[in-house]
Amino acid sequence: MRITAIDTYIAGNPWKNWLFAKVSTDEGIHGIGEGTLNYFTKTVEAAIHELKPMAIGMDPFQIETITQRLTRDIYSEGGQIHMCAVSAIEIALWDIIGKACNQPIYNLMGGRCHEKLRAYANGWYRGPRTPENFAENAKKVVAKGYTAMKFDPFGNAWRQLNRYDFDLSLDIIRAVRSTVGPHVDLLIEGHCRFDVATAVQLAEKMYEFRPAWFEEPVHHLNIGAMVEVARRSPVPIATGESLSSKQQFADLLSHNAISILQPEPLNLGGLFATRKIADMVDAHYGSIAPHSAQGPVCSAACAQLNASLPNFMIHEIFDDFNEPWEKKIITNPVEVIDGYITISDRPGLGLDLVIEEIEKVPYKAENYLPLFKPGWEKRERQSGGGH
Repeated sequence: MRITAIDTYIAGNPWKNWLFAKVSTDEGIHGIGEGTLNYFTKTVEAAIHELKPMAIGMDPFQIETITQRLTRDIYSEGGQIHMCAVSAIEIALWDIIGKACNQPIYNLMGGRCHEKLRAYANGWYRGPRTPENFAENAKKVVAKGYTAMKFDPFGNAWRQLNRYDFDLSLDIIRAVRSTVGPHVDLLIEGHCRFDVATAVQLAEKMYEFRPAWFEEPVHHLNIGAMVEVARRSPVPIATGESLSSKQQFADLLSHNAISILQPEPLNLGGLFATRKIADMVDAHYGSIAPHSAQGPVCSAACAQLNASLPNFMIHEIFDDFNEPWEKKIITNPVEVIDGYITISDRPGLGLDLVIEEIEKVPYKAENYLPLFKPGWEKRERQSGGGH
């Protein structure tokens, strides 16, 4: 079997364009992947087409060799943009292999370790940044059966918070906790917003609400700062979604300060790279909660990966809170029932793109998530490119 073509498609989700790839072979089997990266959709798409001559003609089973050709042999460090392009191709290769072998991907990665996957809701808190709005939306999340939910209560904060916003953020966490009760896990998203002192102050104050973690309170590349916060925080720190290499994870893990790691398969070059990192985390007695805040193909890929991980912790889900047309652009989308994902046993990823539906929702440059703009949490389409 040989790779004969790589095509790309973009679905214009209002808060983040989704980028998909289709890899075709000379035996009529094709695979689907995803390379979504917030503002850089067209850039990653261009990178996929620049890289594809390195993969055309190759045997899709040779994932390690192909990945080396797309990364090492390029001899350039393109970070997330580069690795998202590689991931779009790599995930599609696993889909092809699964279809050729008539097996779900998790059976190609050691087999299934879990009957179902606990999920946490994200993207559910659209609307005004008020305790009342967060609490009202949290009720709806619990009503769907979720036992965990993630949210960023910090507005458009950067580095520090003034007293008003500091107190408002805590009031939002308090309101959600009061609404959902003591047994639902609250995952507090920091979005790399703060300096060390502010992060530690917030962690100390939010501790009374028993959050399961405080995610990326300081910038992900400032590993020293992340480690310092982790050692001083009474709340567990989670991080890793923005790292783009196993070497960065090795550096982070060497400090033995953080035990909840969130590798993003798209930022890392795909499923096999993420599987290796999960083993590194396991060697440090840590747990894996992969980042999955992209499109529906990424959700399905993460579900296959998570099914194979003995140190899997929880699966991130936006799918229930995206646009109503999301589940029309692919077949067999991931479904959450009573807060858990039933793992597909269909070959490969177990889905396909519905191209005619994707064409109904074209790319728009203004579709991105401006995390440092007031009102970003409303997830409304940004006018004028968001500037």
